[in-house]
Amino acid sequence: MSFYERVAESYDDWSAHVTDDIDFYVDLALRADGPIVELAVGNGRVAIPVAKATGGRVIGTDSSPAMLEQARSRAAEAAADLDLRLSDMRDLELDEACGLIYCPGRSLLHVPTWAERRQIFERVAKSLKHGGMFAWNVLAFDHRVAAEIDGEEALRPAPHVNRLNVPENRIDMVLEDGATTSLWWATKNEWLGLIDVAGLELEDLYGDFSGSALDAASREYVFVARRP
Repeated sequence: MSFYERVAESYDDWSAHVTDDIDFYVDLALRADGPIVELAVGNGRVAIPVAKATGGRVIGTDSSPAMLEQARSRAAEAAADLDLRLSDMRDLELDEACGLIYCPGRSLLHVPTWAERRQIFERVAKSLKHGGMFAWNVLAFDHRVAAEIDGEEALRPAPHVNRLNVPENRIDMVLEDGATTSLWWATKNEWLGLIDVAGLELEDLYGDFSGSALDAASREYVFVARRP
């Protein structure tokens, strides 16, 4: 069983502290001209508030059936209009050009290679209207922090251990039963390179969700790109 199939029912416990991004993505959605898509929609943590705020439909894709089931249930309770699709973001294919595609929760870090990320960015660019936006947030990696948590055992939200793999540019979170989720970090210039090769243009790059400038203290990259 994959990591997200394993934690789907308790995902709220894992993400309870992650709230700062919701208003950011809601604001982008309110400015979007055209359909809205969330990649790696998970349990609908962001997509549901976006759908409620815009009063429209949000297409949500995810590769985990269990997470999509959670999103479906939560959307029904909230009366939010989500069009949920089982799909890997690397295989993104949409019938209509979009005004906004976004990927919250650092989910792009689950994609192992630059080539696979390039595939996603190129598919996103192809799926956007001219003037449409692509937004995402990812970890601004700090080796010092990673070294501190390497081998650390934690009991909450479920027993797990964190492991740092420097040669592979990867952090693993391993549950007691062996289910693992991994994050492959990337530099700012790698993300800027992906924007460039996909034919997108950088619109904004922040150091947090309040719109602060990126600086040496920033621990998050918050990107907004646009299709010319």
